[in-house]
Amino acid sequence: MKSDPGGAVSYGRYSLEPREVPRVETRLRRIVTPLPVPESVETFRRLQAAEPRSMHCQPPVLWDHGEGATVCDRFGNRWIDWSSCVLVANAGHGHPRIVERIRRLLDRGQLATYIFAHEERAELVEKLVAISPPGLERVFLLTTGSEAVECAIKLMRTWGRRLHPDKRTIVSFQGGFHGRTLGAQLAGGIPVLKEWIGGGDPTFVQVPFPDGYLQQDTSFDVFERSLSEQGVDPATVAGVLSETYLGIGPDFLPAAYAQDLRRWCDRWEALLTFDEVQAGFGRTGKMFAFEHYGVVPDLVACGKGISSSLPLAAVIGRREILDLYPPGAMTSTHSASPLCVAAGIASVEVMLEEDLVARSAALEADLAAGCRRIEERFRERVGCTRARGLVGGIRVVRRGSLEPDPDAAFAIVEACFRRGLLFFSPVGLGGGCLKIAPPLVIERDAIREGFDVLEESFLEVQGG
Repeated sequence: MKSDPGGAVSYGRYSLEPREVPRVETRLRRIVTPLPVPESVETFRRLQAAEPRSMHCQPPVLWDHGEGATVCDRFGNRWIDWSSCVLVANAGHGHPRIVERIRRLLDRGQLATYIFAHEERAELVEKLVAISPPGLERVFLLTTGSEAVECAIKLMRTWGRRLHPDKRTIVSFQGGFHGRTLGAQLAGGIPVLKEWIGGGDPTFVQVPFPDGYLQQDTSFDVFERSLSEQGVDPATVAGVLSETYLGIGPDFLPAAYAQDLRRWCDRWEALLTFDEVQAGFGRTGKMFAFEHYGVVPDLVACGKGISSSLPLAAVIGRREILDLYPPGAMTSTHSASPLCVAAGIASVEVMLEEDLVARSAALEADLAAGCRRIEERFRERVGCTRARGLVGGIRVVRRGSLEPDPDAAFAIVEACFRRGLLFFSPVGLGGGCLKIAPPLVIERDAIREGFDVLEESFLEVQGG
């Protein structure tokens, strides 16, 4: 815990000094106390006393409950949620179908099973195969997205080395984020996040991501040229790993590039893995974001929105790849944990029955229009905007440049928090990207109202 000379306490970059704010009262937003709420500050201090400071990185909201696309504290405040718990709550907060399915397991007292079989496990893996493209017919259930990525890396290298002992290189993309465990960070493309490793691994290489923003040349020639410049023999590549969209944007691969990548992997007998941890389960207006590209990967790493709630992840892939390891050689203690599986079953059912994928696609126009409105009004402070389905991004930059402005981005998030619109803290290279990711159940009016709040917050931060 750190204090300034005036005695104000901070929670990461956010002040814990309660501040009087204008009252907000709309159908969707309600702010009726100073912020942060004075009665909540003691809880934040308790967290500071017992947790690592790395956990103190979000606006100081003391969550109590959520409803659909809103989040509430216990002090009478309500926010439109543009975070979805970092792209988790795709079916919305506290969906009654998900709550009821979890409650049924609680009432049975079935809280853990290791990898002993249970009926719900069979039900969920069948549902995941059913919503996946043909050819992806095996599902390995795990707990976190990072664990799913680690498993995919293991499978790619195992597959490659069975073809040739030297076929073990993993190619990924600059700017990519795949998790915080060792293999996931070796594959990641944000150098500052892997300084702790103390050195690279030559079998993990990154190439430029064709975002059309920082990397203007979006031709597939750049992929091949970059490998050549790094001395990588394509025959040694076991697999290519890419976020389906780069999370720091969101930045999507051009469809032609993705199709060239699929052909390249086939030519060199390399596996193609898409990291759909934040992109999957309707987020982009398709069940899986790679469906925008007209290709099918060999492996898919899933997480976050798979359950809209509890910790659950999966690797979905081709039969011959997922069956590489014999019984007992590729397991996880909490694989298919009953409560998480129950949440996953209900979440997939809600996705299908409420047609949330189509809803995400239909609301894309509203999200994109709001992003364009911000970009046009604050042209000197916005490097670019992106929107697909119900995920968007606004890159806040130093005036008239492409250099990220993390201070301004944090100030905008904090100003939105005081007005009843909840973002998670800025992300991306340099920490300047405002990520928009509401639950897929959000109302059209909540998107439009959110952009009104965002515009007011931009005006406040830039001084008029």
